[in-house]
Formats: sequence, C-alpha cells, structure tokens
Amino acid sequence: MKKILSIIILFLSLSVFAQNEQLAQNYFEKGEFEKALVIYQELDKNSFANAWYIQRIAACYQQMQQYDKAEKYLTEKMAKVKQPFLYVELGYNYQLKKDQAKADRNYKAAIDEVAQNPGNVFTVANAFEQKVLVPQALQAYEVAQAANKSMNFDYQMALLQGQLGNIGLMIEKLLSYAYNNQQNLPIVQNQLVRFMNEESQETFNDALRKALLVQTQKTQDIFWNQFLSWFFVQQRDYGKAFIQEKAIFKRDPEKFSNIVNLALMAAEAGEDATAKEIFGFILQNTTDTELLIKTHAEILEIDIKNAQEKDYPALKQRMEALLQQYGTNTNSLELQLQLARFEAFKLKNTKGAIAMLNNTLTLQLGKYQVAEVKMLLADILLLDEKYNQAIIYFAQVEEDLKNDAVGHQASFRVARSSYYKGDFEWAQKQLKVLKSSVSQLIANDALELFLLITDNTVEDSTQTALKKFAKADFKLYQDKKEEALAAFKDILANDKTESIQDVTQYRIGRIYEGMGRYDLALQYYSQIIDKYAEGIYIDEALYFSAEIYNKKLNDPEKAKPLYEKVIFNHEDSIYFVEARKQFRQLRGDNAS
Repeated sequence: MKKILSIIILFLSLSVFAQNEQLAQNYFEKGEFEKALVIYQELDKNSFANAWYIQRIAACYQQMQQYDKAEKYLTEKMAKVKQPFLYVELGYNYQLKKDQAKADRNYKAAIDEVAQNPGNVFTVANAFEQKVLVPQALQAYEVAQAANKSMNFDYQMALLQGQLGNIGLMIEKLLSYAYNNQQNLPIVQNQLVRFMNEESQETFNDALRKALLVQTQKTQDIFWNQFLSWFFVQQRDYGKAFIQEKAIFKRDPEKFSNIVNLALMAAEAGEDATAKEIFGFILQNTTDTELLIKTHAEILEIDIKNAQEKDYPALKQRMEALLQQYGTNTNSLELQLQLARFEAFKLKNTKGAIAMLNNTLTLQLGKYQVAEVKMLLADILLLDEKYNQAIIYFAQVEEDLKNDAVGHQASFRVARSSYYKGDFEWAQKQLKVLKSSVSQLIANDALELFLLITDNTVEDSTQTALKKFAKADFKLYQDKKEEALAAFKDILANDKTESIQDVTQYRIGRIYEGMGRYDLALQYYSQIIDKYAEGIYIDEALYFSAEIYNKKLNDPEKAKPLYEKVIFNHEDSIYFVEARKQFRQLRGDNAS
C-alpha cells in the first residue's frame, strides 16, 4: 500500500511540475517575463543542473535588461555546476552589456572545453546556435572533429554554412555527410529541397547540379548517379534523370524498378515523349509478363490521349493484338479495362464494352479487381444514360469497400450520377458526408459539387439554372463538347442567376482550351478575373491563363504576372506550387 501511495504521490508531483513548466513557458512567450522568472526559479531549486531552466532564467533577466542579475546568477551557477555551455551563456550576457572582450574570452573558454573533451560539443554548439552565434558554433564543431576523428559534424556544419550564406560550402558538407551516412540520405535531400524551393536562392539549383556532376565524374560510385537522378526529378527534367538511371542500370540491373517509377512519373507529369522513350526501354529490357502488360497499357494511354479520330481503328487493333498475345485472364485485366473504356468513350460502342466487362467479371478476380471492373461498368452505364443501373454498381462497390479510398470514390460517383440525373437533394446528402473524406482529391471534388448545388439552390429555389447546368455537365461527361458548349452558352445568354455565371464561364474556358482555341479560352478566363475576383474559380482562371500564355502561345511576359497573382493572392490554391515553379523559371531563377 505504501508503494502504491508513493507512486501516486510521485505521479502527482510530476504532473504539477509539468503544469508549472508549461505555465512558465506560456508567460515567457507572452512577454510576461517577471511571472515566468518566478516559476522558473522555483523549478530551478528542485532541478539545480537543468540546462533549460538555467537558460530560461538568464533569458528572463536579459529580456528585462537586468544584465547584472543575470551575470550574478550565471557566475554562481558556474561555481556549482561544471557545465561548459555556461561560458556561452555568460559570454552572451557580456555581449548584451556591450563588453565584447569579456564575451569573446568566455566563448573561447567554452571552445577550449570542447578541445579538452570533444563530448562537450553537443551542449556548447547548441548554446551557440540558440544565440545565433554561427561562427562560434562552427568553430566548436571543427575543434571537436579535429580532437576526435571518429566524430562527424558535416551535417550540422553544412546548415551553419547555409546560414552564413556560404552555399558552396553548405552543399559540399551536405554531400559529404550523405555519402558517409547513406542511411540518412532522405534527411539531407529534405534539407536540399528546402533550399531548392527558397525564393532567395536563385543560383542554388545550378550550384547543386554542378557539385553533383563533379562527384559523378570524380568517382564511379552509382550513389552519385542516383543522387543526380533525384535532383533532375525534383527539377522535373525526366529526360536527364533517365540518362542517369540508364547508367545505373548498366552497372546494377537490380535497380530496374527505379526506371519503371521514373517512367510513371514522367507520364503523370504529361512529359509524353520522355515517358514513351523510358517505357520503350523497359519493353526492351524485361521479360516480366506483368510489367510488359503494364508498360504496353501505359504507352497506349499516352497514344489514346493524343489521338485523333482517324487513329482510333489502329489503336483498337493494337489493344486487341495485345490481348490476343497475353490472353483474357487476370494478368491482362488492365488491358481489358483499357479496351472497354476505349470502346465506350471513344468508339461509342457501349453495348460491346458492357458485354466485354460482364465477361471479365466471370474471371477469378480479387475484391479490388472486381471493384475496378464494376466502377468502369457503372461509368459506361452512366454514359449510356442508364442512371439507376450505374448507381446500383457504384453502390455495390461502396458497400464492399467501406472506409476505403475506392469506396469513397464510388460514393462520390453515386452523388455525381444523382446530380447528372437532376436529383440534387440526394446528391447533396452524399456530398455532405464526402466533404470530410480522408482522400483530399475526393474531398475537393465533393466540396466543389456541394457548393455548386447549394449556391444555386439558395439563389434559385426552382433550380432552373442548375438543372440546365447539370445537363450541360453531363454532355461534357459524354464527351459531346459542341453540345455542352452550346448548353453552357445558352445559360450565360438566358439565365441571370448570378451564382451560376462564373462556373459557366469557367466550363466554357476549359472546353475551348481542350479544343486548342486558346484565344476564346482566354476571353472567358479574363471575364472571371475581371468580374468574379472573389469567386472560387479565380485561381483556376489565373493559372490556366498563365499556362496558355506560357506553354501554348509562347508569351512569358503575359504569363508571369498571372502566375504571380496565384502565388501572392491564392496561397491555398492547389495550383500554388506549380505556379511558383513556373514563375521562377520564367524569371530565370533556375540556371540549370
């Protein structure tokens, strides 16, 4: 019983202790230094050698400009507690008193302690860093490393060199640390990414690229090829990354998966030519059936995206030939889905696509594979305006994969199908739940559709404009662009519901952009920029206008201010990161 009571008393004491420390911290952060000092002094009595309390008490005195009291306190501590970091604290107090000679003597004493016992570097260098005494912190690490050759502080010294603006030295130290501590490579790369994205570091990327190239030329270690590949991926220069990955593969074929990942990244980034080149290399260098099928499907996806109607028969032949080669089985599921999607959405043969998918469902599929087939089947039924049948299949997936990203996607498609059908009330109920989905993409889509329905129900209780808009949206889903365009234009001309105007302008702009009619797309985007600057489509209008000027019309001077507006006025936009990257490139920040 006594033991239990002792444990309870100890627990309560620790709890009170922690509460007092938090209270002192709160007072300190609010600038109430007298109150903080009283609590820290009480804590200091019970934990005499606690470095944090010592530093905080000194800081409280210094914040109140009571430097003599701080000096007295620190001097008394030094007589009783033999901790080298106290020289730094006392020296800093002299520096605040404008007595630099005494400050320097104490800083030297702290570094001398490190020379005598390199283990002291951790507290001494940390104390220097807290006071932003960067040269002294650097010296402490250098002295420790010289005294004990087994110690390595390249990482710490690199960051300090960065603070001093010595970018070359910082890169050199970080690369040295990464090479000698390869298990910590992600930590180094995370630091480098911070500098690569810094607004002020205009020449950093070029310096890092040159340093990595020097290392690859100096040594044959593939570590540097991998690092350089990583660098080019950060720059989205997948072609140069591929050169490095090919060099790695020749010396270590086990690294082949890196090339596969690179191809997928290039495809996702829309770098079609580079992606196809890498996929071609994969086809030449693997015999793995699953990977071969995946690669063929990825190449086809790129070709389908860029195809014109006259190319469709040849594409269909390629898909059918691949299915004949690999067979209609679980391994070729991706090809089967691809052909069914192509039949339905491009060749408008929904009946043939549905029959093909029903046949696929007879295979021995896993539950996620079944979900994939049913989702496409439902998409095609929806395309065919069989709303209820489509909703049934989506609902089956939703039920089978509850609390899963695929299940959430199915839930969203149920809501979207209801919206297309004109059942806005049911769609809203579904969307209300999905707004808080763990999947950000689904949550964003759900929120956008939820707001569209809500805004246009508040202003127009009859939902006349919304019904027209949903029908036009459905034409877009069916890839009937001209019909969709006519329907959206009719809304602008004949429906004065204010809340539907900006989203209609946005839809028309996107359709024209997809058609390559950039002058008309810009006209509609500019109307959003001029008239609906407070609306939710303003960042899209700015970003897509900038992209057209930059990448389609080759007019960077018009693109730059548009990217800049996204950066400075819409930091929460999903286009913020890419807008900043493009803006910096146009400004000439990346000399690589």
